[in-house]
Amino acid sequence: MRDPDYPNLTKHEQILAYIEQLAVGTKISVRTLAKQGDVSEGTAYRAIKDAEIQGLVNTKERIGTVRIEQHPRNMVDSLSFSDVLKMVDGEVQGGEKGLDKTLNKFVIGAMQQEAMLQYVDAGSLLIVGNRYSAHRWALEQGAAVLVTGGFDTTSDVKQLADELSLPIMSSRYDTFTVASMINRAMYDQIIKRKILLVEDLLTEEQDIYTLQTTSTVSRWRELFKQTGHSRFPVVDDRERVVGILTSRDVVGADADQTIDKLMTKQPNSVQLHTSIASAAHMLVWEGIELLPVVDHYRKLIGVISRKDVLKAMQYLEKQPQIAETFEDLIWSEFREQRDEDGNLSFVGKITPQMTNRLGSVSEGVLMTIVHCAAYRAIQDMKKGDLVLENSSTYYICPVQIESSIEIRPRMIELSRKFGKIDVEVYHDGQLACKVLLTAQVIQQL
Repeated sequence: MRDPDYPNLTKHEQILAYIEQLAVGTKISVRTLAKQGDVSEGTAYRAIKDAEIQGLVNTKERIGTVRIEQHPRNMVDSLSFSDVLKMVDGEVQGGEKGLDKTLNKFVIGAMQQEAMLQYVDAGSLLIVGNRYSAHRWALEQGAAVLVTGGFDTTSDVKQLADELSLPIMSSRYDTFTVASMINRAMYDQIIKRKILLVEDLLTEEQDIYTLQTTSTVSRWRELFKQTGHSRFPVVDDRERVVGILTSRDVVGADADQTIDKLMTKQPNSVQLHTSIASAAHMLVWEGIELLPVVDHYRKLIGVISRKDVLKAMQYLEKQPQIAETFEDLIWSEFREQRDEDGNLSFVGKITPQMTNRLGSVSEGVLMTIVHCAAYRAIQDMKKGDLVLENSSTYYICPVQIESSIEIRPRMIELSRKFGKIDVEVYHDGQLACKVLLTAQVIQQL
């Protein structure tokens, strides 16, 4: 298994490289990989799990781990019937070869079969009980079937499912519970699609300029004149990122000085699946302008700049809200108001879902409300996002269920890159909680 092209890879990386070059459909086992790679089964198991995260393999019940084709992110984000099967703790009754097909929508079969005609089509999932004629009819329309209530189906329906490669599954859960599970998962997928990742910023046309550790300062100057850029990733002979060289590093250096003595070693980097928010946090927190994008071998894929990230975050701000996160749901209970002096505050009600088992507002929910208020206060004064650094919280009295509260954020200090905010929570005119927040401010372009 040792790859002559990558002699410096760790055993873990060699196993991943081996899995990557396997043909689609090849079965993989921990024991076989451990034996071929001369590693422990623990190392082989971790490599398989990493390969699964990267979309190289998939593990199915009664089949095992299989090398699969990697798909673009927009396809990976779609739910498959296999995902549904795991979600509802189900069993496959037939059509196992169709588990990888994508779920477009689901239909609850609480209607006459004739009425289903306008709803069930190819790519659908019919959720129904022990209505065997509906099972067969749905398969004939190109739809998969999920039988609820722990019921089975007939042998001829199972045979048809195998012939059409359309899964028919069963679950012990009732129809309402199953539909709620799938609806929540599809809703989560919508939220995930809204979250920009580093891979969304990279383009195939991107020109990547790099330096080698043996390059000289004169080479940096050539690239500077050619591109107008002053920062370049430094790679070794395997294209793995080992440093960053900026204009500050070469000040006063001789033209023939090699850059391995000048560069910043072991620089921060991101991977394709890193979120734009995490990349922005790293750029602001570390005070850097350029981030190399690397793969799991630390080989360079591309670069992103602070400007790229801030533009992406500005774009996100302008997008319509398609699906709501828990933070959105909590903050939706509050409305903005101003006093005669123009001071901003927010008022809202503590709903039952916001409370803990004792009937008081949950500390986590309260902090979410406070952070949202601080964020809105920053945006009221300047366009930007917050990267929270620290918070000190003082609880004075509990806030009970169904209580109306007022959140009063006050700016103590605000500069181009830094903010200090005092947030007070009032209940019935009395101070219930006080929070002091310090944060980095990411300005929009």
